[in-house]
Amino acid sequence: MRDTYSTPLNTRYASKEMSYLFSEEKKFKTWRKLWVALAECERKLGLNITDEQIKELKENVDNINYEEAEKREREVRHDVMSHVYAYGLQCPTAKGIIHLGATSCYVGDNTDLIVMKEALIIIKKKIINIISSLSKFAIEYKDLATLGFTHLQPAQLTTVGKRATLWIQDLYLDLENLEFVIDHMRFRGVKGTTGTQASFMELFNSDEDKVKQLDKMVSKEMGFENEFMVTGQTYPRKLDSTILNTLSEIAQSAYKFSNDLRLLQSMKEMEEPFEKNQIGSSAMAYKRNPMRSERMGALARYIIVNSLNPAITASTQWFERTLDDSANKRISVSEAFLALDGVLNLYMNVASNMVVYPKVIESHIKSELPFMATENIIMAAVKNGGDRQELHERIRQHSMEAAKMVKVEGKDNDLLQRIIEDKFFNMTEDEIQALVDPNKFVGRAPGQVIDFIEEIIKPVLDKNKDMLGEKAEINV
Repeated sequence: MRDTYSTPLNTRYASKEMSYLFSEEKKFKTWRKLWVALAECERKLGLNITDEQIKELKENVDNINYEEAEKREREVRHDVMSHVYAYGLQCPTAKGIIHLGATSCYVGDNTDLIVMKEALIIIKKKIINIISSLSKFAIEYKDLATLGFTHLQPAQLTTVGKRATLWIQDLYLDLENLEFVIDHMRFRGVKGTTGTQASFMELFNSDEDKVKQLDKMVSKEMGFENEFMVTGQTYPRKLDSTILNTLSEIAQSAYKFSNDLRLLQSMKEMEEPFEKNQIGSSAMAYKRNPMRSERMGALARYIIVNSLNPAITASTQWFERTLDDSANKRISVSEAFLALDGVLNLYMNVASNMVVYPKVIESHIKSELPFMATENIIMAAVKNGGDRQELHERIRQHSMEAAKMVKVEGKDNDLLQRIIEDKFFNMTEDEIQALVDPNKFVGRAPGQVIDFIEEIIKPVLDKNKDMLGEKAEINV
């Protein structure tokens, strides 16, 4: 609808797959699956629930009568009870055993956990594919020397491939944390109103073993090996903070990459993909703006700031639970996942299609490398019998003049030519040029790329090879 606000996270940025996870349909179908699981497990543990009732519940999991639920909610102001009522209309035989012994958080919290776990797996899949693309890029450009920068000032040389390993390593660290969170997620399970399981103790005539079994059985049925042993009314809201912190860390890595690429595109050394009919600027037709990287930064910034929401919520839950978590949680958690999904879609697209301009990189090296090579030139000249102190002074004077030519007069760096023409150095042009071969200034960069990819990254990609092949869809 064009006359009502709709979030751009759905319409412009997130994938359909991620958007569906946080949809009403996914939520309410999962509620019904949870009610089925609860009833089935209660029947197996001896409660008077029939196969016919279970069959009726299962037959109506997907055909949700939304109109009845919405009408009821306007009357009773309670979403869970409205859907219990609507489900009961479709399942008259099972009506009396729907939600038996449970509190609203049984469906609400457990659904949130199911959705977040599935969403984290989507995030993991996209990170794996980004790492794969960057790894291929790193290997391809492992030997291509480029200016390294500290303080955004030219420093020692590195290689384009080595720089890419820094982007990969950030994501690798994120992946380790992400896998830890996924592997250690617990289900809220079946805990009752304040987490004491009192209602289920009543149902099972104070049989603690059966109540404990019910908790474990339902958790396993819904795909969780472990459940929180103790809860208040809700699962610990600290988990939301942990998860959104993890999403924030991934966003930080993507933000760093996007900033690096924007700087490189400004220097004309590298570019993000630019499509044939893409318009860079409404006024300046020649421009090729890094709009994908800029959008990555914009969304990443939102995610990083948003991670404060569940931190504050977790800090301000009173005793067993207070409802001021709900409205905030509905927005902050879903939007963090949707925004990060948008960031990773862009990252996947850019990482698999980056353009490198070796000639521009070479020209930038040529403008700076003579300064970096002066120490090597002094040493070689000393070996030829020169005086180190005198050589140092002559290099200093030549460097000052060359820098003046570059900064004041806008000319090329002519330091090498000055040194070649200075007979005091007692070196041929070929000897001096050999000392400023860029490949002699990159250290172990090429070897580091090979070692890192082969020893650290390749095992990760092999382990997750079933996740490879993901393609990113960029809407705008």
